Amino acid sequence: MTNNGIDLNDIAARYLAQWNESDPEARRKLIRDLWAEDGAQILVDPPEAMRTAAAELNFPIPALEVRGHHALERRVERAYDMFIGTGHRFVQRGETTALLNHVIAITWSMVTEDGAVVGGGLDVLALDEDGRIRTDHQHIAVA
Repeated sequence: MTNNGIDLNDIAARYLAQWNESDPEARRKLIRDLWAEDGAQILVDPPEAMRTAAAELNFPIPALEVRGHHALERRVERAYDMFIGTGHRFVQRGETTALLNHVIAITWSMVTEDGAVVGGGLDVLALDEDGRIRTDHQHIAVA
């Protein structure tokens, strides 16, 4: 599937590959090739503990954001250590969906080594003219 000449399935495959990649150098290259230099990932639904703490202080629920290649590398590395390094992997669920011109949605699951689904979510990616990710609004929920 393409959108203005951008292969959306390739974007989705590389997006998931960055999270699953075990080699730090290969992971860094995936990130630098996939993301715009000032690209940002926004975790729309932060963990329950953060939402509760914010509510207790009478603050709105905060969205969490990382921006730029270095911060994205740290974010992906931490997710790798927490999930992939403990025997999970991320797999695409369903087809990549074109929402608007240069905006796509990817649904995914986190699975165990035996394929059991233990989590998942939806990422809405806004792409630049070159097909690199400008923003990623990540929604996490158990699938």
